[in-house]
Amino acid sequence: MSELHVLDHPLIHHKLSVLRDKSTGVKEFREIVGEISTLMFYEATRNLPTEEIEIETPVAKAKARTLNNQKVTIVPILRAGLGMVDPMIKLLPNARVGHIGLFRDPDTHEPIKYYCKMPDDIAESTAIIVDPMLATGGSASAAIEFVKEYGCKHIILVDIIAAPEGVEVVRHDHPDVDIYVAAVDEGLNDHAYIVPGLGDAGDRIFGTK
Repeated sequence: MSELHVLDHPLIHHKLSVLRDKSTGVKEFREIVGEISTLMFYEATRNLPTEEIEIETPVAKAKARTLNNQKVTIVPILRAGLGMVDPMIKLLPNARVGHIGLFRDPDTHEPIKYYCKMPDDIAESTAIIVDPMLATGGSASAAIEFVKEYGCKHIILVDIIAAPEGVEVVRHDHPDVDIYVAAVDEGLNDHAYIVPGLGDAGDRIFGTK
């Protein structure tokens, strides 16, 4: 069964309080999403393999550890997931970026794919799928399935806020995928929005509402 990692850290708690506040403007909201994403990426990549190398400091030779040529692909679910990409790229500049475009049918709440583009060697990568919200779990589960169709076997899901229903769906559909979240909220309302949540993350990141 996949592991659910809830990142219980004072900095994350503080920044989440700013994200949730309806009075937070677009600029600050976008910046805080980036800051939380940086903290989460640090944890989500904790188990990437490393190898020992020898380097020379200004003082002496020393043994050090470096990433073991591990390819990493960050896969945002469009459009809100884009707000999490740049901060992660700053930590790992050689990471590739794939894209999955999904929208939720307003009546059935089921995800519909309209775009999918991955690096040619995604099968050899650790894929980190990112989206600020894990609500029903439908989009996340579909995105994971699309990445698996490319042959990728090591996948991690990173969401800022999750509903228990979404966590359950992903863990049921993909027991091999670990989930990293900053908070698990109470649940979903009748419109499949996370409660208390923070509203529509995409609209708040891009200022479209």
